[in-house]
Amino acid sequence: MTRITQVGCACGQTRFEIRGKPILVSECLCNSCRAAAGRLATLPGTKNTLTPYHATPAAEYRKDRIRVLSGAENLKEFRLSATAGSRRVIATCCNTPVFLEMKGAHWLSIYLHLWPEQARPMAEVRTMVGDLADPSNLPADIPNLRSHNVSFYAKLLAAWIAMGFRNPKIAVAGKIDV
Repeated sequence: MTRITQVGCACGQTRFEIRGKPILVSECLCNSCRAAAGRLATLPGTKNTLTPYHATPAAEYRKDRIRVLSGAENLKEFRLSATAGSRRVIATCCNTPVFLEMKGAHWLSIYLHLWPEQARPMAEVRTMVGDLADPSNLPADIPNLRSHNVSFYAKLLAAWIAMGFRNPKIAVAGKIDV
């Protein structure tokens, strides 16, 4: 039986259904994720999505396993620059960051703060530790990888193969600038 999970924004207007298990669960420490989280945290009413050591926790899911149940009209994209290869999507009803999408990717990185704390998937790995000036203060509870490793890419490739090399489009209602 396929596991179905529902998650949503802070106010509950924007909800998603996610089927199955994530491809992987990670905490990203790249410069882009940290900069975007910092800028998004300035939106009125938003919650900072970074961990105490400035990682962005997310569960990577196949796009074909995610469905917007409500609030699609609230979804707006944010890009660090006009030419950025990634976009963060925000539920503007309450300014909750909901996911990251890489250009051309077949998966979404759904931010872990959308889950209730007791049901939140546990991170398996920290990535892009090499972007930090000093990674010595990171917890040693999971692997702290300098960059993405072969296993990371192998899991993403396996998911894409299982999807028949499709890349569903995720529509949003507009853009925001922060």
